[in-house]
Amino acid sequence: QVQLVESGGGLVQAGGSLRLSCAASGRTFSFSSRAMGWFRQAPGKEREFVAAMSRSGGNTYYADSVKGRFTISRDNAKNTVYLQMNSLKPEDTAVYYCAASYSGSYYHTESYDYWGQGTQVTVSS
Repeated sequence: QVQLVESGGGLVQAGGSLRLSCAASGRTFSFSSRAMGWFRQAPGKEREFVAAMSRSGGNTYYADSVKGRFTISRDNAKNTVYLQMNSLKPEDTAVYYCAASYSGSYYHTESYDYWGQGTQVTVSS
């Protein structure tokens, strides 16, 4: 059984920072062989891509809306992926999900087969 567990969400003022973590576990799950991504979903909106990182961590991908403010990283020894979020804006308010990709595509939810339960991020103005 594969589990992805996010943590680190919360309430923060605009301009503040948060660091999300996603810990992966499972006997049959090889974290280091999976690209990992972060998505978010605001109320009434579709789930959208935020950031992704290749298996080795050598390549990163970001949505235009977060580029320059968010940083994705991973620690394969700890089976954990992170999302450092700086200069947060009220429009960043959403539930944030981490996911493991089974394909070489990063931007679409269909490319991911394992998902966490999500962590709420609320940015006040």
